[in-house]
Amino acid sequence: MDKLKLEILTPNGLIFDGEAVSVTLPGEEGEFGVLAHHSSLSTLLEAGVIDIEKEDKSVESILINWGVVNVDEEKAIVLVEGAVAIRGETESAIASALEEAKELISSIADSNPAIAHATARIESAAQRLI
Repeated sequence: MDKLKLEILTPNGLIFDGEAVSVTLPGEEGEFGVLAHHSSLSTLLEAGVIDIEKEDKSVESILINWGVVNVDEEKAIVLVEGAVAIRGETESAIASALEEAKELISSIADSNPAIAHATARIESAAQRLI
């Protein structure tokens, strides 16, 4: 199965650096998917959830407030203002990530109607981990 290299960076540092089978991103015109060998593009991202499907079929979700993505045939580089990865080995780690996600959502709550959708997606991602 073909994979693409994915990097997600914030002003505070790297939040994801690895390979993915597919990536779903919250674009300005709606969600869109990226696979290996995707044609090149650069576009703005709005508040929402990035879903990363890994080779083992697991999905990692990362909440973002806004950013840009640059895609070419081999990699996708995502630069975002703020991001919270919903991951953890324990329920307390997941709960902590959810609290950070809620803080990020509240900081952008009046930016657009996609926030309710992003909130529902984050809660769904947390349920998959528990």
